[in-house]
Amino acid sequence: MSRFNANALLEKLNGKKLVFVGDSLNRNQWISMVCLIESSIPPSSSKSLIRKGNFLIFQATDYNATIEFYWSPLLVESNCDDLVHHRVQTRIVKVEAIEKHGRQWTDADILVFDSFMWWLDPKLTIIRGSFGSSDAIYNEVGMMNRKYGMALNTWSHWLEFHINRTRTKLFFMSLSPYHEMGEDWGMETGQNCYGETKLVMKEGYQGTTTIGRMMQIVESAIQKLETRGLKVEFLNITQLSDYRKDAHPSIHRKFWVPPTEEQLTKPESYSDCVHWCLPGVPDIWNVILYSYILRS
Repeated sequence: MSRFNANALLEKLNGKKLVFVGDSLNRNQWISMVCLIESSIPPSSSKSLIRKGNFLIFQATDYNATIEFYWSPLLVESNCDDLVHHRVQTRIVKVEAIEKHGRQWTDADILVFDSFMWWLDPKLTIIRGSFGSSDAIYNEVGMMNRKYGMALNTWSHWLEFHINRTRTKLFFMSLSPYHEMGEDWGMETGQNCYGETKLVMKEGYQGTTTIGRMMQIVESAIQKLETRGLKVEFLNITQLSDYRKDAHPSIHRKFWVPPTEEQLTKPESYSDCVHWCLPGVPDIWNVILYSYILRS
């Protein structure tokens, strides 16, 4: 892989738009990319960072380059689609509806997708009809893989008919592992990433949170698209990230609600072992992405 060169990437993105689409882990990667690039832009150059609807938009004006994040944690439409107010306990998903989101992406030159974590909620419900409509039909589908496959079928069908194949480059990030099962690396049950300062040294290590079946569903959808003439690069960052049990924010996280006195006595109970510190692991994801963008 090439060493990351912010100026080279900005030149490559001149007059173009790079859009990350997905959940907070994709936002984690977008923030990493903005930091990697912004630090190389001279202070005299014009740049901006704004929020617009579901978008977070960074623009390097002198390079005419735009790097955006679009919040769509399940890719298809859901009751979790508000960028700010999305901490929904009972998730309701329209697995056959993506147009509301998709029309926001059609002018992108590079699209980087992810969607795994939000599908793990066992209470997820499928809706047919409009949210709030009296004639909407709600069904609980027990099999997570079935729900996920239905949504990816909607996603791939939309791409097939709406993406400009000569203009837009497509990427899908593989699953970002989390480290909430300390027994995976020899800790007692109930321990997680809290207090971890060293990476896993066992070659080929794979934690129990690495759900291979979900990635197989993505790969299958991508392979079907390729038979129809649409190329999506599946960037596998799972294995390399799985070693880094030491790289999460842990207790140094954003708190939407202050921890209780009881939680404070047990820091592992409120540690963030899902997202990643920056600088950190997502920077390496972006080095991989950068290598693909530069040679395209």
